[in-house]
Amino acid sequence: MPPQQKLLTDRSLAGSNSPACNRCKDMDQLDFEFSYAYQPIVDFHARTIFAHEALVRGINGESAASVLAHVNNDNRYRFDQSCRVEAVKWAARLGIQELLSINFLPNAVYEPKACIRSTVEAAQKYNFPIERIIFEVVEGENVCDRPHLINIFEEYKRFGFKTAIDDFGAGYSGLNLLADFQPDIVKIDMDLVRNINDSKPKQAIVEGIVHMCHQLKIKVLAEGIETKAERNFLVDSGVTLMQGYLFCKPAFQAIGQIDETCTVDAGQF
Repeated sequence: MPPQQKLLTDRSLAGSNSPACNRCKDMDQLDFEFSYAYQPIVDFHARTIFAHEALVRGINGESAASVLAHVNNDNRYRFDQSCRVEAVKWAARLGIQELLSINFLPNAVYEPKACIRSTVEAAQKYNFPIERIIFEVVEGENVCDRPHLINIFEEYKRFGFKTAIDDFGAGYSGLNLLADFQPDIVKIDMDLVRNINDSKPKQAIVEGIVHMCHQLKIKVLAEGIETKAERNFLVDSGVTLMQGYLFCKPAFQAIGQIDETCTVDAGQF
């Protein structure tokens, strides 16, 4: 039986003593609305779009901060679950054919197998293959229980989802986390990318990350790229996947179009 079907038929998910299942039942409507913008992730060497990251926005395109200001301990689980469904729904509506990257809140996941159910159901409802979904978490996320985060990642991977660590290099636990679990993708923090062409320390750190990830068979993605100089250094350092305003700003309820000027001296998409 395919893992997603097993998930939906696994009777253990309905155990009355499971706090996760009780949370799943408590899915009242949020008292605020939100939508999504999508930003393309470029495979620079292949000259193709690798994925699109779903970025939460207000219903009229307001900032993510304006939405996250409404999230608290009482609605965090419902918000996290609703985000997954909304991201998949819009990706299907827009006709996205590439990978879809969705941020998740690890502190809102109580039992990974139960908490992934709504995502699987959304993928089935909107006919979006689960193998095209990436779940990413910020390295600096305040996760009190690292084994719990690793358990989430392992469970998601088992069900066919891809995994990513975002803002790698911004927190303090990145190397320890990689020692315990190797995601599909590591996203280098944009503070390390900014003006990297002029910073020897940043260059050394990023080249070390690239080498380490190559040894661990992890794809490296540089985010927050704004200049051709940053892009060129990263290309020369072996970074293939890129994301940032140089290529395309997030497009509200739309598929972002790559800015051709970002490749004027490096071929066309």
